Amino acid sequence: MRVTCGTDIIEIGRVKESIEKLGTKFLDRIFTKKEIEYCESRKVQKYQHYAARFAAKEAAFKAISWKIKDKYEICWKDFEVINDQQGRPKLNIIGINLKDIESMDLSISHCKDYAVANVTILGR
Repeated sequence: MRVTCGTDIIEIGRVKESIEKLGTKFLDRIFTKKEIEYCESRKVQKYQHYAARFAAKEAAFKAISWKIKDKYEICWKDFEVINDQQGRPKLNIIGINLKDIESMDLSISHCKDYAVANVTILGR
């Protein structure tokens, strides 16, 4: 068994600034359609949710990097954060062979200024 972990923290203001400056160019490069729909539905707190998903993607890359030979093999949209029926965040990984991964956990949190995410993977 192999346990890997990735953690990331980001300033919400940096994500907000990128969205305001670059608009859909930034959003479409980083986030999936489902992620954009979810974050936009959060209205006043949308930047916190965008930042949390950004941090989750960074944390996921760190946790799964043992399976990747070249970091350019993957892109931002290969990781998608969705919420289950109870509202818990779940990570979908697209385009990466997951046969060696037995389980994966995602935890995200945000406050006024920061968003943080942790991804833990149990692999073979």
